[in-house]
Amino acid sequence: MKTTKPALLAACALLLASTSLRADPVADFYKGKTVTFYIGYTPGGGYDTYARLVARHMNRHIPGKPAIIAKNTPGAGGRIAAAYVYNIAPKDGTALCTSDQSLALQQTFGDKSIRFDTNKFIYIGNPNAGNNVVTVWHTTGIKSVDDAKKKTIVMGATGNNTSAHYPLVMNALLGTKFRVLAGYRGGSHINLAMEKGEVDGRGSNNWVSWKSTKPSWLTDKKINIIAQIGTRREKDLPDVPLLAELATNPEDRKIMELLSAPVAIGRPIFTTPNVPADRVAALRAAFDMTMKDAAFLDEAKRANLEIDPVSGIEMQKIVAGIVAAPKEVSSKLLKIIQTEVERKPADSKGKK
Repeated sequence: MKTTKPALLAACALLLASTSLRADPVADFYKGKTVTFYIGYTPGGGYDTYARLVARHMNRHIPGKPAIIAKNTPGAGGRIAAAYVYNIAPKDGTALCTSDQSLALQQTFGDKSIRFDTNKFIYIGNPNAGNNVVTVWHTTGIKSVDDAKKKTIVMGATGNNTSAHYPLVMNALLGTKFRVLAGYRGGSHINLAMEKGEVDGRGSNNWVSWKSTKPSWLTDKKINIIAQIGTRREKDLPDVPLLAELATNPEDRKIMELLSAPVAIGRPIFTTPNVPADRVAALRAAFDMTMKDAAFLDEAKRANLEIDPVSGIEMQKIVAGIVAAPKEVSSKLLKIIQTEVERKPADSKGKK
């Protein structure tokens, strides 16, 4: 049968259209590639635990199914990893990162150690928006904020982040007597220091992280939670006050609310600026699907990790809001957290 020229052209057009519909540039890009997930902390802590959990499952939902390799890049309260991803890592969607949730707030303060713009990171999602908590070791006898106003106790911190900020704000606005000792490489190092008696407590940790990484400490009552930081109390901490609830006047409450705002950022997962929009959409969709993945949820349950996700789009809005905070509020908060704290020499004990 003789094929006419118009019919042949129509068939070719149909074939090209079909091929175009089947093509997936995102899948083509990611196929055979490796995504490096930079974790701004040492192994074993909450950021590391959540990041590795997501990394083990998220690749199945990214078109092309690239491998995801987690890489711990600790230092400077998560800033080293964030700076690397912002300034050096490929801007093509093959780099993910998790770092301190307070970085946007630090940028608002003009922190010169932040060599990046948190507003330009592209946020992929947060697996858990659980509250942070202020924790003291059981031998201190400190069971409440009022108790912490009566004697000096040493609080371990990793650097200029929430682990130092919460105790400093409580000292300034509530009258507690925390002595902040910064310089620990990660949360797991502070935990060890509490066990050894080098410090009396930990300035900040996520409540879910305590339940997943140190459940025996909770059942054995090795630690006391005296305050929680967030926008609402955790269901299983109904009697522990929110930091903002402890304010004695409206001005102090606004300061504490700004300090509490980054909690919704939680364990942030973000990528570099300038990633092509279709890959951003694919990564965000992959994160959202991972949060509903049966295997992911089963592993999280077995590890006692709570999943209360925040989408990348919502996180982007939260970060933008923090960066645009009223100057009068951010300035007062900044003055407090600029209080000089001690640094732990590498070979020293914390308590004297």
